[in-house]
Amino acid sequence: MMGTNEAAELAAGAVGTGPLSAADPEANASADLATPEQSPSQPGGPRGRAMRSLRRHVRAIRLVLNAMLLLALLYTVAITKVLLIPLVLAAFIALALNPVVAVAARRLRIPRWLTASVLMLSLLVGMGAGTALLAQPAMGWFHGAPAAIKSFVPKLRRVTQPLEAANKATQTLVSGASRARPVEPASISITPWDVVSTAPKILAAILGVVLLVFFFLTYGDTMLRRLVEVTPSFAYKRYAVEIARDIQTEISRYLLTAFSINAALGTITAGMLTLYGVPDALLWGTVAMFANFVPYVGAMFTTILLAVVSMLYARDVNLDVFLPPLTFAAITALEGNVITPLIQGRSMRLSPIAILLWLLLWGWLWGIPGALLAVPMLTCTKLICARVRGWTWFAVIVGR
Repeated sequence: MMGTNEAAELAAGAVGTGPLSAADPEANASADLATPEQSPSQPGGPRGRAMRSLRRHVRAIRLVLNAMLLLALLYTVAITKVLLIPLVLAAFIALALNPVVAVAARRLRIPRWLTASVLMLSLLVGMGAGTALLAQPAMGWFHGAPAAIKSFVPKLRRVTQPLEAANKATQTLVSGASRARPVEPASISITPWDVVSTAPKILAAILGVVLLVFFFLTYGDTMLRRLVEVTPSFAYKRYAVEIARDIQTEISRYLLTAFSINAALGTITAGMLTLYGVPDALLWGTVAMFANFVPYVGAMFTTILLAVVSMLYARDVNLDVFLPPLTFAAITALEGNVITPLIQGRSMRLSPIAILLWLLLWGWLWGIPGALLAVPMLTCTKLICARVRGWTWFAVIVGR
């Protein structure tokens, strides 16, 4: 057995031989003060400063790479517009017609390919009938526009004669004589060769869109199942199915609603022009329907076009000439501010600034087709981003 004094000495020795002795407080204090200076990974140390500098460099490199990726993507979209425009148009048409195919397959047990074939045949017949109905008035107006302009010029002599006299007097004072020469309008003509050379391209584009729509309608659900099968877990599969179904439903509802509203606007415009006695009212109603897919800009373009057409076909220049464009402006104001927001709901509303910027971007990249498809693409992008994690900020920015 060990004595009490020896046990105390051993305990004191064990405590004194530890890494920090409790009996030596000055040594412990000096060790605590020396620890921050000896740790290079602290925020104030050289290693911390190096890590912060490295993170800044990484962020700068990432920003430059993202900008280069965006520019490369825009360049790719611009040079592949011949391929992408029919693809995007076919995707929108398929999304708009997919509820019909889905209901026929689920409730009536009709195969998807059969319903898609009937829809495609109906669409082709409708497009052919509409083209045959509008081709002759469009070509007649196209060829008769120069003659109509020449016949309309004398009607404006009473309005423009004082301006012409002032212009001649100004030129006489500046140059001593009026050297203005009349400029003959360039003749516009379309030869049969132009029609023959352009027809195959148009028919190929239409056929490509029709085939794409048919395959999207027939095999769309199969493609969705294949995409869901590659997800890693059951939770991800369920989340992917819910997101895909919600997006498909919302986009289909938006496209059908937009097309119905624009078709109603075109029909009302054609009826209004018929009451006012404007020739080719059905042609201008169709133009108003398609132009209304471009918010703000489409309504302004159609209003100016109707004003020009009304003046060209008017017998005399008076205030009655401006009744058709003013009535159309009132109709579009009611449609854009009351009817469309009431039917589509808040989730479909977009910021006017976002719409104009999006129109400028896609009009610059794809021209007139890009301007027509810009707002549907922006709306669909907003609906997708609102339901995908990490992209809700874009839906908030472009929303209204």
